[in-house]
Amino acid sequence: MRVVILFGSEMGTSETAAECVADELAGAHDVSVYDMTDFDVDDLDVADFHIVVCSTYGDGDLPTGAEPFFDALDARTPDLTGLRFAVFGLGDSVYGDTFNRGGEIAAEKLTARGAIQVGEHARHDASTEVRVRDMAREWARALPVPEFASA
Repeated sequence: MRVVILFGSEMGTSETAAECVADELAGAHDVSVYDMTDFDVDDLDVADFHIVVCSTYGDGDLPTGAEPFFDALDARTPDLTGLRFAVFGLGDSVYGDTFNRGGEIAAEKLTARGAIQVGEHARHDASTEVRVRDMAREWARALPVPEFASA
């Protein structure tokens, strides 16, 4: 199965996490990694499994690198029925209610278009001792990547 990993980052940590997820899945799947700023919404394919790796910026907002992608998703309103995706979110629990909100916004926007989220929604906390690389690899190993996407 083709796995498309899309990352949205402000400081580059999401890109690091995306590369770690890709490394874990590369042995069993055809994996591609894209910065959301370089990925067109029209290229979302229900035959692929998508992984969104997204940080949180400011007061619980999407990172600057993810905004154009999700703005285009809102503007074009594609029907994503049949698209399967998973989310690895990044944030810092010192921000309370807005902790990891970027990944949650990403999931909400995709499900609003008909996509289905699978697996555990990962929420990395920068205030812990857990390294994002380690958590990303562990999460990817447990991720139930579908054998095929169904429409």
